[in-house]
Formats: sequence, C-alpha cells, structure tokens
Amino acid sequence: MFSTFKINLEKLAVHFVGNKADDDGIRLSNDVMHISDEHIKALLQTYFLSAFKSGEWYHLHHEAEINLNETFNFATQIFDNHDTFYPQSVNFARHLYEQSTHSKIKPGELYVVLFTGVIVDNEEMDAIGLFKSESKETYLKVSQTSDNYSINEDEGININKLDKGCMIFNTLREDGYLVALVDTAGKGSEAVYWKDDFLNVVPRADDFHHTRNALTMARNFVVEKMPQEFDVSKADQADMLNKSVKFFKDNESFTFDEFAQVVMQQPQVIESFNDYKTQFESERDISMPDDFDINGQAVKQQSRNFKSVIKLDKNFHVYIHGDRDKLVKGVDAVTGLHYYQLLFEREL
Repeated sequence: MFSTFKINLEKLAVHFVGNKADDDGIRLSNDVMHISDEHIKALLQTYFLSAFKSGEWYHLHHEAEINLNETFNFATQIFDNHDTFYPQSVNFARHLYEQSTHSKIKPGELYVVLFTGVIVDNEEMDAIGLFKSESKETYLKVSQTSDNYSINEDEGININKLDKGCMIFNTLREDGYLVALVDTAGKGSEAVYWKDDFLNVVPRADDFHHTRNALTMARNFVVEKMPQEFDVSKADQADMLNKSVKFFKDNESFTFDEFAQVVMQQPQVIESFNDYKTQFESERDISMPDDFDINGQAVKQQSRNFKSVIKLDKNFHVYIHGDRDKLVKGVDAVTGLHYYQLLFEREL
C-alpha cells in the first residue's frame, strides 16, 4: 500500500477529545511531544501504521469545493509549512470534537503525526497521520523487588489494535490528496463520524474500487435480484457465485460483456444483469467502467462474502465448490421431502 522503509516520525502532538453530546470537552497539550527514545518511536510507528492493509485509497472531499473541507485545509497548512504543525493539530482536535455528537462515540486521545520519507508508487513524500485511541485494555505489570515480586494493575493501549486511523499523503492535492483509512472500533451508525463527518472522504476511482464494486454488484444480482425475476434454485445461485469469483481470479482484466456471457450465459438473464448495473450505479451514485484491470487484493477481500452454501432446514449445510452437474435435486416419493443427491468419485 505504501512503504515505510525510510519513514521517520518527525512531529507528534497528542490531545484528548471527548464526546460533545456528553459535554466532555477537549484537553489540549501545550506543545508537540519530543521523543528521543528510538525504541518508543518504533513502537508508536507499529501502533500507527501496521493496521493499514486494505489496499483501498480515498480522497478528501467536499460537495462544493475541496477548499471547504476542514481536514484538507489543516493538512495543506502543515504540508506547506511544517512550523504550523502544532496549531493545526489543535484545529484537528477541535474539528473532531465538533463531529463527536453521537451518544455512542467514545472519548479518547487524538494523535496528530507528521511523517517524512513515506514512499508511495516509488515517490518519497511527507504524510500526516491522524489516529484516535478509544479502547483501553487492562494489563498486569510484574515488577521485581529486592526479595520478591509485586503485581500491579494498569490500563493502556494495545499497540496491535488501532481503533481509528488516517494517513494523508502529500500528493494529488487538487483531487483532495491521497488518503488511506482504518476504522475498526465502530461498525454502527456512530462509526460514520470519523470517515464522513471528520474526514469527509470518498473512495478513489481506481482498479481496487472498480473490482470491489463489480463483485458486489454480481453478488447482489445473484442473491437478491435473480430470485425476483427467475425461477432459480439455491444450487444454481451457488454455482453462479462460484463462477463469478472464478472469473475474477482467473482473469487479469474485467470486461462487462465477457463477464455476463461467461457467468450469466442465458440471454434473458444477461439482459436483466445489464438493467441491474444501471440500478446499482444509480443507488450508489457511482459510475462503473465496462472494462478495467482486476485488483487481486480487492478480489481476496470481497470473495469472503461469496458464500456458496445451501441451508436445508436446520439440519444440514451444503457447501458448493465445484461442478454444478454433480448436484441433483429431487423429491422423495414416500416422504414427500426434498433431497439433494451428491455425485462424487471418492472421499478425500
């Protein structure tokens, strides 16, 4: 995603940001932190950076114009003049507090970091990191005394569990910079304040984005739309999901017409899929190209959602991985119950 081979933690400021709905307030530090211990620096960089693995890129955004995005403006001030780092870190904290109005948002420390020596696409640049710790863990600290050991309880941060993070890279300024995002602490309605309200980011229209959207569209069509229009069995749906994933894994590029011919096959199903693409784009306010290079990382992530499973009452789950022709459905003449016949050469 980005290289940290030459990265250096240049400046760091820490501020406490509470929940505005609870009137927690904010507590601002007086200055940047000066960390001379290289081991502590390395631990901080592990905490800040190790969670960025998804491969998805974003841009800062504003519906009117990018200069009206507060995060964009604060970041630009720092990129243009590193001496403005501390006052802009205060602006970041105040802006985050103004967006922390949902009752479930947890208070925590906001870390504002200036990195140098970050490498993206073989280009070295500065980056601004914004990280918030919302979850604390209890741990035991064992200390040796003169003739024994003492055990005390303390609370701290797990450096392997970043709650919320954002890296803003000093490139593509006119598009709202290049941005990477982490948000693992919240999945409900309260989680959007970080991505949508504080940062206001939108996905970058690249191959990762197109691949993910195309896979999501194919899955939704097979699982949700097809049963409304066609008499399709669960086995046929499972087979089509498997073919969809196989197409993306076996090919380096995606072409809409080729995908429809290989996976959907029947003319009436292809026509319905064409119509569904228009609906999908409209509902999500996106535009999907008819051809693009397939991103392997996006395929790996999205294929987890393609679960080809047939659930039979509460007794059995049948996982479909291969040849649809080796699965035969019927009705038992004596009991009237449905059955699946599985044809195979040998047990493994």
